[in-house]
Amino acid sequence: MTPDIILGAVVVIPALMLMLLRVNATLVFLSLCLGSVLVQFVAKDVASLLSLFSAQAPHSVAVAGNNTKLILLLAPVILTAIFMIRTVRGNGRLLLNVLPAAGVGLLGALLVVPLLPPGTSHNIVISPLWHQVQNAQSTIVGASAVVCLLVLWLQRPTTGSNKHKKHKG
Repeated sequence: MTPDIILGAVVVIPALMLMLLRVNATLVFLSLCLGSVLVQFVAKDVASLLSLFSAQAPHSVAVAGNNTKLILLLAPVILTAIFMIRTVRGNGRLLLNVLPAAGVGLLGALLVVPLLPPGTSHNIVISPLWHQVQNAQSTIVGASAVVCLLVLWLQRPTTGSNKHKKHKG
């Protein structure tokens, strides 16, 4: 499979899944950010802890470290997606969910590709499409963050809702 197809799949499949399952992509984006924080601050300690229980060759330890990072990155995303299935109601909200879903796919690619197995990762990283994605990473992260915040703020309950008013008897 060509690197461009793999990269496209890494971006498009999560976004499509979020839309088809009607998952709130803003919360998934925030979970992806949490996963990135876990990778940055916790992965090294988890990998060290796991290495105590295994007698692997040095190369295997590096692969296990990337697998640990992938798990830490994607576990919050997968769990959030599972718990948030069918939380986007109405076609207007589903349409509003498109941009955060695209942000999840693009940020996910930026975070996942370096953690893929070395051969796959190398093939993607040397492709011209990956260089374009990397050149746009500041825009991807910044625009996705702003869009997700705006969508999150737009989803707050309105104060004029009749749902929470008490009926006078």
